[in-house]
Parts: sequence; C-alpha cells; structure tokens
Amino acid sequence: MSRKIKRKKRSSKLTLALKVFAILAASFLICASAYGIYLTKKAEFAAKQSYEEIENRQSSPKRETKAEAITDNVSILFIGVDDSEVRAQGSDHSRSDALMLMTLNREEKTVKLVSIPRDSYVYIPEVGYKDKITHAHAFGGTPATIETVEELFDIPIDYYVRMNFNAFIDVVDALDGIELEVNIPYAFYEKDENDRYSIYLEPGYHHLDGREALALARTRKHDTDIARGERQQDIIKAIAKKALSVSSITKYDDVIMAIGDNMKTNLTFDEMKSFFYYFSGGMPQIDSLTLQGAGDMSTGIYYYMLDEESLEETKQILKSHLGLIPSKIKSNISEISSDDEEDTDVSYSPSLE
Repeated sequence: MSRKIKRKKRSSKLTLALKVFAILAASFLICASAYGIYLTKKAEFAAKQSYEEIENRQSSPKRETKAEAITDNVSILFIGVDDSEVRAQGSDHSRSDALMLMTLNREEKTVKLVSIPRDSYVYIPEVGYKDKITHAHAFGGTPATIETVEELFDIPIDYYVRMNFNAFIDVVDALDGIELEVNIPYAFYEKDENDRYSIYLEPGYHHLDGREALALARTRKHDTDIARGERQQDIIKAIAKKALSVSSITKYDDVIMAIGDNMKTNLTFDEMKSFFYYFSGGMPQIDSLTLQGAGDMSTGIYYYMLDEESLEETKQILKSHLGLIPSKIKSNISEISSDDEEDTDVSYSPSLE
C-alpha cells in the first residue's frame, strides 16, 4: 500500500473521529442547555410558591425608597423556626430558633454575617417591652421579628427568608451533606428535629447529613451563645461552599425540591437571580460578626445581655457596609474572615428556655 493511500486512510479516520466528537459535544451542549432551562423553570415555580409579601410593608420604613437587589446594597434576615408537630405552635406562632442577618455590598462584592443569640434581651416593638428576641416571632410572626431586628441595629431589613427544620435538613441532604470542623467542647447526644436525643456529635472534622447539621446548629447549653452563633455561621458557609462546587450542579434539582413549602421569602425569582453576581468569581468574602455579651440570671430567667459597645460597633459596621454612612469605624469586636480557620476560646454559660 502506498504512503499516499495510508495517509488518506489516516486522514479519513481523523475526520471521522472529529465528526463524532463534534456530534457528542453538540449533544452535550444541547442536553446541558435543556437541563438549564428545566432547572430555571422549576426554580421559578418554586420561588413563586415560596413568595410571601409582608402586608402593609412595601419597603423598610428606614429607607426613603425601596432597595433593589439588582443594583443596591441590601440586607437579608434569615429566620429559622421550629414549627414541628411536637411543638404544635405552627409556623406563625413558633419562636425563632435561629436568627442570622446578612448584608451584601455590590461594589466590594462582600458579605457581612451576624448571628443574633436567641436569648438576647432586646426591645420588641410588637409588644412594647424588652424580652428575648426569640419571642418576637411568637408575638407577631415574621413582621414582628423584622421590626425587632431593625430596632436593634437601626438599619433597614430589605428581605427575609424564613425556613423550618424540614427545609434545612432536606437542603443539606440534597447536597449529599456538608464537610465541617465541628466546634463543640466535647462529645454528646443532641436533640433531633423531633426533640429526641438521637444525634451523636463529637469534635473534629466530619461529614454531616441534614439531621446532624441541624442538631449542631441548634446545640445549646454546652458552651456559650457566642459559640452557638459561630457554629451556625460555619454551617451556612459550608452549605454555600458545597452548593457552589462543580459536584453539586446535578443536585440543584433536589435542592429546589427540598425548599418547597418549607420556606417563605419576599424575594422574587429575579431578585434571587441577581445575587448570583456575588458568586460569579466563586465563594465571596464572608466576614462573620460576633455580638459580645453575657448571660444574666438575676431575674430567675436566663437572658443574654448584649454588650452596648459591641452592639454599637456592629451597628456601624452594618451601616457602613450598606452604604448608609461614609465609612466603617475601627472595630474591636470579633470579625472573622471566611478564610480564618482559628478557633475562638469560649467560656461556659448556661442557656435556658
């Protein structure tokens, strides 16, 4: 066989291989596009099901005009509630088991995250007196909780996301769990979503499923309110990291299904999509803020008394991040970057109902 014929055959095989590759690539792109369209439509439907506008509140009274998630620096309040059948309180009258405030700065592309201890002794406008902040939701649901947090930090709350235990568990499980350094002082059994001590937690780096992650987020009475808030922040960061990983792309369908009727928010689908800007370059910088304080049992009831200086500095940081004041003052409170892996020493304090 001549060299010319051999070269021609090799060329034909190469051409055929390229054609097959092109067909496969085109098929992949078509499937990917179709899957993307499918997910978008499904997410849009889920967002519509979860949407719940607060009556008589088009925007925060602390803003002259309504903030736009697409263009403005905004705040989001995350409210975790226990509306289980065991409690028999319903979603509108249950206490908030977790409160986390997030502010987003579009120019800096940064996030500030502050956990609010559930036993914090604060003024609740709904009833006109001070009480544990966890009781605000029991007094007046989401509106009363938002109003209380606005009063506490003197900033507008633009959006809220209220999620119950079932949604939290299902979202973590839909992502096949999260990896996390479990920051607890010693091993113990913690309550599950049905208030049974069935979840065994121990210090160290672990893979947690939804029930374990929820138990860790709810952990109380083993160290301090500050440590509890830091654990909740670590869990949120771990969920965000896992959700942004390439391995989770095919799991988005399950994540969307997990939300279902277990989440309510005043974010529209378009507003939700606008937040992808913060994740366009990967995990954004998330700075964790800690509200310093101390437990108090002088009345016979446990309250977490916020340190006024720490609270004031937190206010200034959040206002600056939202662009409500020119610059942030120098902070002496615990502000931990998402890249900081150092542990924070904590001392024991009781946390009672």
